[in-house]
Amino acid sequence: MLDLAAIGELLIDFTPSGKSDQGNPLFECNPGGAPANVLAAITRLGGTGAFIGKVGSDTFGSFLSDTLKNNGIDDKGLMFDTKVNTTLAFVHLSETGDRSFSFYRDPGADMMLSFEDVDKDIIKNAKAFHFGSVSMTHEPSRTATLESASCARAMGKTISYDPNLRPALWNSLEEAKEVILKGMEFADILKISEEELTFLTGETDLEKGADRLADLYNGRILLVTLGPDGCFFGMDGRYDRLPTYDVKTIDTTGAGDAFLGGFLFKIRPYFGRLQELTFEELHDAVDFANAVGSLATTRKGAIPAMPRLEEVMALIK
Repeated sequence: MLDLAAIGELLIDFTPSGKSDQGNPLFECNPGGAPANVLAAITRLGGTGAFIGKVGSDTFGSFLSDTLKNNGIDDKGLMFDTKVNTTLAFVHLSETGDRSFSFYRDPGADMMLSFEDVDKDIIKNAKAFHFGSVSMTHEPSRTATLESASCARAMGKTISYDPNLRPALWNSLEEAKEVILKGMEFADILKISEEELTFLTGETDLEKGADRLADLYNGRILLVTLGPDGCFFGMDGRYDRLPTYDVKTIDTTGAGDAFLGGFLFKIRPYFGRLQELTFEELHDAVDFANAVGSLATTRKGAIPAMPRLEEVMALIK
């Protein structure tokens, strides 16, 4: 049985790669998409996973299919759309390595996944299920994502959810908030950024925001990533925070996904029995995840930047 099945977007990240002889910006073609990034983090560390999603029947789609296979990710849930192209995202980096995105997705193949396309056996044959909100911005992928999460819940799978808010992809922020909150109904593990916590609760204080979120989210584990400041986390109303690791950051693309993949890898013995996880074990898993996320920022791209287990253990030591 696989550790994790993930549904959602698989796309091309065009990452800044210097300038041409004429002084024009160059972009490197890198595989990306948050759910695929999480899977890549897990498989790079030594776990197992399967992807469910759709790409175009184009050169980029073939490249992404090969990327899944080359990273040990089961790709039998990957569909090819003959009418819509693979989604593209251009990544823009600040001087500190922070990123913003420009999406070419009107529509993109990832949006065209229907619930009928989803191989339910992939969910059945995994211990845990992961999803985000980018696949919920439009139909039919919104229904495909939510129905798959509902299916995973009915099967008793441990469910991980990362809202991963991208305002430019939504018709309105009001719609984004409504749909993102709907996704929380299925989650056991919620990973959000500090900005997303404020967006969903209106609170800038982490503990107050977490308490407000508790009224909306009935899952057990909350992870609030704070970028270079580490992670604020909680379980059963108890909170703590841990710093990140000191590394030379060059690109933060996929760092949050690396963090979550590292976290899920660490707690995978508790998939299906999450109630047995102690706060001390949660603390250790967050520390491990911080190390994974930190290392991912030392290289360009998302999937190509995911570290191996020996690198993570060396950084922790």
